[in-house]
Amino acid sequence: MNIHEYQGKALLKQYGVPVLEGIHCTTVADALSAYDTLGSKVVAVKSQIHAGGRGKGNLLNPDNGELVMEGGVKIAFSREEVESYASNILNNILVTIQTGPEGKLVRNLYIESGCDIAHEYYLAILVDRENKAVLIMASTEGGMDIEHVAETTPEKIHKITVDPNVGLMGYQKRDLGLALGLSGAAHKAFGKSLTSMYTMFMANDCSMLEINPLVRTGADEIVALDAKVSFDENAEFRHKNWDDLRDLSEEEDVEIRAKETGLSYVKLDGNIGCLVNGAGLAMATMDVIKLYGGEPANFLDVGGGANEEQVKTAFSIILEDPNVKGILVNIFGGIMRCDIIARGVIAATEALSLEVPLVVRLAGTNVDEGKAILAASDLNIHPADDLAEGAQKIVKLIGGEA
Repeated sequence: MNIHEYQGKALLKQYGVPVLEGIHCTTVADALSAYDTLGSKVVAVKSQIHAGGRGKGNLLNPDNGELVMEGGVKIAFSREEVESYASNILNNILVTIQTGPEGKLVRNLYIESGCDIAHEYYLAILVDRENKAVLIMASTEGGMDIEHVAETTPEKIHKITVDPNVGLMGYQKRDLGLALGLSGAAHKAFGKSLTSMYTMFMANDCSMLEINPLVRTGADEIVALDAKVSFDENAEFRHKNWDDLRDLSEEEDVEIRAKETGLSYVKLDGNIGCLVNGAGLAMATMDVIKLYGGEPANFLDVGGGANEEQVKTAFSIILEDPNVKGILVNIFGGIMRCDIIARGVIAATEALSLEVPLVVRLAGTNVDEGKAILAASDLNIHPADDLAEGAQKIVKLIGGEA
């Protein structure tokens, strides 16, 4: 689950991380009022969407697609400039390197006081699942081109691994600060801020905290000038306040509906729809599809206890994607019974007048009953005995090279 920059900064401030004063706005009038309230001659007018690269993005008119303005983050030196930038940003489409060509409609602004920037750094805290640890990355090359830095000069990105059972150690903060070339008051401020960031990350079950840039001011203070925060939704039951932070307008309608139905769905860019039970099996299914030359169109986990109605809903969600040319169902029955899945597949196929190729692989509980149900139907369903066969079949059926 992602939240906006202004929400992330409020969270950082709560844990003692220095941030600049700023005000969330939804209208041009709000932006002008914020400028007056902040009392700073120089302010940043910042679009708020769930994507990075805002500063280098392009704002497009949603009606005709014409360019309105370059850059979704602007520095304003007067009230007039605040009005102009806010007018050009709000209710237009912001296209960045992370949004894809469709972009995102900007409904929120953040007006933030100016900052005396001496140097920009990059800092991120992530979950390192492979090592069952927390990974902290930092670089002296902060700003909008960090992806280029990671690709061309990876040695400029410094990393430390934190054992969550032990916590962030003093020597780790010291070494990372020195790697960034910090000294004196700035080095001390960095260590204090990093402790606060780590505490916030752990206490709120974050999956990512990215601050780009983290800046050193002329007074050697360390300030979070940005905040990109993601939460691990598996911990949602521990955080009742997340409902207040969630911006549903930033999420795909089908993903919202899937969540309400008890399904886990993420839209991807391929053309083979996937219906699987279990997150690990879903990941493996997508990998095998790619192995045989196909491209998955989605991640869809129906879970261990789906019923016929949920299976039907899952099919309808998959088919809402116009790019889907075929569907692979891969079910390993444990708690989930293969006969229930088979009935759900048939019901969905009949109700939705399915026209794209459908490959079904069943294994586990009541597999023979499930296969018999599918075989007895007169629908165009292609059975498969294992995942490899299923992936090969669906790729061939949609005209691939498997």
